[in-house]
This record gives sequence, structure tokens and C-alpha cells, in this order.
Amino acid sequence: MFTKAFIPYRGYYSSPFVRWQGSISTVHSLPLAGATAKRWLAEKQWDPALFDYVNFGSTVAQPHIFYGGPWAAALIGAESVPGVWISQACSTSTTCIYQAAMALEIGSASTVFNLMADRTSNGPHTIWPNPNGPGGQVDMENWVMDNFNGDPWAGEPMIKTAEIVAAASGVTREECDAVALRRYEQYQDALADDRAFQKGYMFPLEVAVSRKKTLVIEADEGVYPTTAEGLASLQPVLPDGVHTYGAQTHPADGNAAVIVTTREKARELGGSGPEIQVLSYGFAREQKCFMAAAPVPAAQMALQRAGLEIKDMKAIKTHNPFAANDVYMSKKMGVDLMSFNNYGSPLVYGHPQGPTAARCVMELIEELVRLGGGYGLFTGCAAGDTGAALVVKVG
Repeated sequence: MFTKAFIPYRGYYSSPFVRWQGSISTVHSLPLAGATAKRWLAEKQWDPALFDYVNFGSTVAQPHIFYGGPWAAALIGAESVPGVWISQACSTSTTCIYQAAMALEIGSASTVFNLMADRTSNGPHTIWPNPNGPGGQVDMENWVMDNFNGDPWAGEPMIKTAEIVAAASGVTREECDAVALRRYEQYQDALADDRAFQKGYMFPLEVAVSRKKTLVIEADEGVYPTTAEGLASLQPVLPDGVHTYGAQTHPADGNAAVIVTTREKARELGGSGPEIQVLSYGFAREQKCFMAAAPVPAAQMALQRAGLEIKDMKAIKTHNPFAANDVYMSKKMGVDLMSFNNYGSPLVYGHPQGPTAARCVMELIEELVRLGGGYGLFTGCAAGDTGAALVVKVG
């Protein structure tokens, strides 16, 4: 359990998430994230010199990622601050926040800037040397698609792991369609009143199209209208499976940032806003090909470390790339399937890998603020049948 890690109120932002091969599919994600974060800090009138460390989280490599951490620090204006590159697939943001909280707990840092960014669009095609191949042969890898479609340890694509969990736990096609529709309806609540909920944490992207033209992206790009009839008309992705393309997430591009600091600095930066504390972190690895089940033991660990139970949570958010994730969690942890993931989830607005969990956490915080405070749980799966979770408290 953490005692020293706090997040300033509104000391976080997420860009809109942009559909795969959409408006930012050709833009290097790290410089875009650095520029976005620098604009956000300037708007907040926060000097980047206040940070003593930077965690840069990403999963899909792009040119010069070798310098990812210190490059990210320099781009936000913290030129004298060191940084580290953290990569843990879908739980990258969770790990960044966890590492920052650990730094606060042991006193090795006082204010950590966590910047997460990914571009799943136009992923790299990597050539690896094959020393045993005659004539200088090489091995080739499509960084994004080859890894989506095959875990080198478990041997199955990600969607197959969700189907395996669904079959083992009795999750049906009807349940998956119902949760997909419900998540879409919850996302619509975030768009009410001219997107009042999203505007609490979302910060626009600015992309230079030419010397004279800048593209400003203020809202998610790639969310498709969802109806019960439309979901019912779709064919399963895998033969005899319970997931259609309407009941799984879609790859996306975007960035996000979260500041983790001391209680005193959080109060200073957050003004009159509520106190937000990072209480605990949990992690798990399930048996082979059970990725969709991993959020449950991760959540149980985080709750146990915080000395809390699932019934104590006023709000719950999940990274749910497949509808079966939420159905399984509901069954195993005894929570109302339709009551969590209010205001949206990656199932609806997409999954850029690195920044996904961070957006979920800030939506969790914003929901708790609207509810007058309380405890909140984030949990989600990640590549390699793993899961990661965080418990936060909003005062």
C-alpha cells in the first residue's frame, strides 16, 4: 500500500483517441506527445522544471525510441531531467504510475511526469539478422500485427485467449453483445452537455499538415454507432466464437500524461480540487491463453494490498479489449456487469496500447469526483496473459 503518492486534481490529460490509419497515422507518436504535453503544461502555467523524473511509456517502437525517456523529457521542456522508457503492452500506463508511486514511497523522486504514447497505425516492419540462415537471410516481423496475432509463448492470437476464457466460464454471444451495447450507451453519457465529462481531462491534438495549416483534433475519432440490431447482424470473428468486431476494441493512436507527486505538491498544483491518492497496485499472470481472465487476480491483489474489498469501490474501470473480459470479471467478483465502466471504456473508444490505461484511470478519477469522492478500482489485461490494477482514493 502506498502512503506518499498523490495525483494533482486535473494533473492529467488524455488526447482524443484516433482510429487506426486515421488522422495521425503518419505522425511520430513521441514528438507529438512531447509537443502536446508541452502545450498542456504551458496552459496550466506549470514549469517543467518541477519534475525530477520522467517515465515515458510506449509499446510500438518508432525511430529513435532508443532515446525514448530522456528525449521525452527534453520535448516537454524538462531538458535537465532524466527519463526511462517503459513498455508493458496494454498495462504500460499502469506500470508507469506504479513506478512513479514507488519512487515517491522510497524517496527517490518527488514529482514524476508520466507520458504515454503509441501509434498502432503503420507499425514498424522489423528485420532481424538470422546468423544461421545461408546467404545472409533475415527474419522479418510486423511489430503490431504479428504480435496481435500470436503470443510466442502461448501460441495463440489475443482474440483466441478471450474465446478460450469465454468457453471455460460460460460466457455467451448474447452477453457479449449486451455488454458492448451497454458500454456504447455509457460512452454517450460522456458526450452529454457538449462533452462536459470528457472536457474535464481531454486535451486536443495539434498536427501540422503544412506550413500554413494545422489540424486540431478535439474529440475521439473512430467510435461507430452501435445498436442491438447491428450487433446481432455481425458474424463472429472466429468460427463459433462469441465476439464480433462490435464486441472487441479497435487499435488506435494517441497520448496521455499523469503527474504523480507528494501530497503537498498535489495540493499546490490541484488548487481547491479534491485530494487524489494512489493507494495500491496489483499484478497477475494467468495460465496460457487466459489473458481475458488476468484482470481479476490483479484486482484482487490491489484490493488486498489496500485493505479493501470490491464492495468498497464506488467506481470501477477496466481495460476491456474483449467483451468477455467484463463478463468474466462480473461473474468472478460479483459486480453488476452493467454498473461499471461508466462514461466509456477502450471497448468503445479504442486502444492505443501505451496511453489506454492512463485514460481509464483519469476517467475513474473524474467519475469519483462527480460522485463526491470514494475508492475506485482500475484493472485490465495485457499481452502475455498478464493483468495490472490500481486502487485510488478521491477525497
